[in-house]
Amino acid sequence: MKIVIQRVSKASVTINQKKVADIQKGLLILLGIVDEDTQEDINWLVRKVLNLRIFNDENNVMNNSLLTVNGDVIVVSQFTLHASTKKGNRPSYIKAAKPPVAIPLYESFVNTLETELGKKVQTGEFGADMKVELLNDGPVTIIIDSKTKE
Repeated sequence: MKIVIQRVSKASVTINQKKVADIQKGLLILLGIVDEDTQEDINWLVRKVLNLRIFNDENNVMNNSLLTVNGDVIVVSQFTLHASTKKGNRPSYIKAAKPPVAIPLYESFVNTLETELGKKVQTGEFGADMKVELLNDGPVTIIIDSKTKE
């Protein structure tokens, strides 16, 4: 499981000209899933997301976590995170999990994050053509892969 975390001042997701998610201060998380992913990957990533000290404290130093600042979250499924560009110029998405595997893991990631965060996590719609808008704060963008633990 691979995620791209972006610290945002605001973010939203629009599908068919309808805004389906909208947050202020918090995180926009792009989530890519492969067939080998399990609940163990989800649990590890959720702990990381909640406790990463990437929000500024009163001295403008990144010492606060999402929990500390009571930030909001949007999670967007992003199969292209597992694109292979090794051959040719057209990316291959063969590593990305297909919907029967990916959807339950995506839903479990969101549910686990909500439980641990203690509030609703907003989402896009799995497989939809989404328009994602964000104001990256910092900018702070972090990529984490549960397989390499980096």
